[in-house]
Amino acid sequence: MSDLAFGPVPSRRLGRSLGVNNIPAKYCTYSCVYCQIGRTINLTVERRRFYDPEKVVENVLKAVEASSSKIDYITFVPDGEPTLDENLGQEASMIKSETGYPTAILTNSSLIFMESVRKDLMNFDLVSFKFDADSERTWRRINRPHPSLKLEDIKSGIRTFSKQFPGKILVEVMLVKDVNTGIEEIRGIADFLSKINLDKVFIAVPTRPPAEKWVEPAGEEQLVQAHEIFEETLGHRVELLTGYEGPDFNLIKDPVESLLAILAVHPMRIDYAYHTLKKSGLNPEKTISDLLRSGKIQKIEYRENQFLIRKLVKDGAAGIRTQDLAGPSRES
Repeated sequence: MSDLAFGPVPSRRLGRSLGVNNIPAKYCTYSCVYCQIGRTINLTVERRRFYDPEKVVENVLKAVEASSSKIDYITFVPDGEPTLDENLGQEASMIKSETGYPTAILTNSSLIFMESVRKDLMNFDLVSFKFDADSERTWRRINRPHPSLKLEDIKSGIRTFSKQFPGKILVEVMLVKDVNTGIEEIRGIADFLSKINLDKVFIAVPTRPPAEKWVEPAGEEQLVQAHEIFEETLGHRVELLTGYEGPDFNLIKDPVESLLAILAVHPMRIDYAYHTLKKSGLNPEKTISDLLRSGKIQKIEYRENQFLIRKLVKDGAAGIRTQDLAGPSRES
């Protein structure tokens, strides 16, 4: 159960974040073309119990105790969609009560139309939503949702939640070249976001190896265009999120096991991994070589950088798989 908490890791939105991995790989409501963890193995919308809440909290408390680094947020950012966990609200409440740290969650917002999900999210101090498309066609193309989901339900749920939530709301829009970068799509996203209560909108591009090889980040011209449109509609609540977090990761307990826990949800540039392992007193070259040879991690090249990522094992659990999704594919 050591993978249930990891970090702290540097977050481009949250400062130093201690991660909570409350969903096993890879149960999700989406199978986004740009996902850094790869294609979804178990595409589902069924909320269920994945781990004992007490076990999740216990792992977080141990990680907090072992960390010598500053923690800004304890963040639910798992191997899948965190709101699939029916114990989410209970876990967040217990963690905040036990640690005193503010809690955050990164969700794709796909289940926000459910009253039970909105109720659970009320236990957090900060909620970060994904919202990549305003049109049904583009949404299905980039996020590849579970067939039962409807974009209009999600948009309605976001509107309702944003009126009720007393905490901080962030929104991230991931721009993939020639998928959701058209002017009309950008204007539609900006117009929808302008009608909800939010604190900040981040325009992001894929910076880690994506699920589909054909995925490319929006170009500089498209980013400037999107930023201008968003700023016209949302004012100064818009920020580009296009760089790396930096190398200052923190390993706790067994450095190798801690590194593997991070790589399960957070692909890391190999030069950052070297820096981190060296800081922990290990031989970076030998450690990484041993992990590659054992098959626990793999090395991927993307945009002139090399990344390390934890290999996922398909558990054969029932559920709709990515290849069962209807609609045209741009895989190559």
